[in-house]
Amino acid sequence: MVDEAVPSKILGFYTLSAAQIDAQQLSDTERKKLPRYPVPCFRMGRMARDIESRGAGLGEVLIGCAVDRCLHARSLVGAYPLLVVAKDEGAKAFYERYGFVPCADAPMTLYLPLGLS
Repeated sequence: MVDEAVPSKILGFYTLSAAQIDAQQLSDTERKKLPRYPVPCFRMGRMARDIESRGAGLGEVLIGCAVDRCLHARSLVGAYPLLVVAKDEGAKAFYERYGFVPCADAPMTLYLPLGLS
């Protein structure tokens, strides 16, 4: 994400990659919808925004862009949730505000169900 007025200034970014998660890490409700083997997913490896832009809602925009990209990619490959690993409790609370759910055995790893297609 860049500022159109200053395209050399990076306001934020995220990275996505393919991953998998053991179905046992998901909630009972989610697990009932899925096969019993590892579930293909997307992983947001990094997400950051410019410190000077704190409070401007860029994190929310970046999550929205990442989810949109995952939903588009899901039309080409089979994957279910978007995973993130929160670096601290503040980051965990941030992700939870947007619907991410902690994994059963790793509460700092959260997932956002993207629905089944």
